[in-house]
Amino acid sequence: MFITEHLSEELLEMLNCETVFTIPVLGGIGVSESTVITWFIIAALTIISIALTRNLVVENPGKRQLAIEFAVEWLYSFFDDIIGEHGRKYIPYLMTVIIYLGTANTIGLLGMKPPTKDLSVTLGLAIMSIVLIESATISKSGVKGYFKKKAEPIAIVAPINFLEILIRPLSLCMRLFGNILGAFVVMELIKIIIPVGVPVAFSLYFDIFDALIQAYVFVFLTSLFIKEAIE
Repeated sequence: MFITEHLSEELLEMLNCETVFTIPVLGGIGVSESTVITWFIIAALTIISIALTRNLVVENPGKRQLAIEFAVEWLYSFFDDIIGEHGRKYIPYLMTVIIYLGTANTIGLLGMKPPTKDLSVTLGLAIMSIVLIESATISKSGVKGYFKKKAEPIAIVAPINFLEILIRPLSLCMRLFGNILGAFVVMELIKIIIPVGVPVAFSLYFDIFDALIQAYVFVFLTSLFIKEAIE
C-alpha cells in the first residue's frame, strides 16, 4: 500500500505542469513547463534549419545539401500522394507540424518532459488543424458552397456536419494526448521500479517508435481531412 501511494505521488508530481515563471501582464500570465520546452524546440529547430540551409548551391551540391533535399523531397512527396494536386499549398504546414511533433514526442530522450503530454498543447495543435481544414473548404467552395456542403446529402443532417467541426479537433487532440501521456506514465513507472538496464529497451519503443507513430497519425489524419475538404 505504501509503495503504491509513493508511486502515485511521484507520478502526480511528474505529470504536474508547473508554472516556470509569470509574465506580469493582465494580473500575471503563468508560463508552463510545456510552453518553455516548446519554445526551446522552436529555437533549436530554427537554429538547425539556418545552419543546414546556409551556402546552398545550384550546381555540384555537397552531401549535406543532397541529404537535406532528399529529406524535404521525400516528405513533400509523401503528403502530395495523400492530399493531391489541389492541396499542395497546405503541405508546408503539414511538414512543419510533423517535424515539431517528431521532436516534441521524442524529447524525453534528452531528459525533458514531452510538451505533448500537456492537453493544452495538443488542443492548440488540433484547433490550428481544424481551422486550416475549414478554411480550405471555404477557399475551395466559397462561403455559399461551404454551407451547402454542410447540408449534404440532405439539409436535415447539417447540424451533425457542423458538430463534426468540434468532434474532429477533439479526436485529434485526445488521441495524441492520450498516447503520449500513456507512454510517459509507463516509462516513468518502469524507471521507478527498475531504474537500471531495462528502461533502455522500453525507451526504444515508447520514446522513439510510439512517439514517431503518433506524430505520423496526427498529420496523416489532418491531411486526409484537408483532402476531403477540398474535393
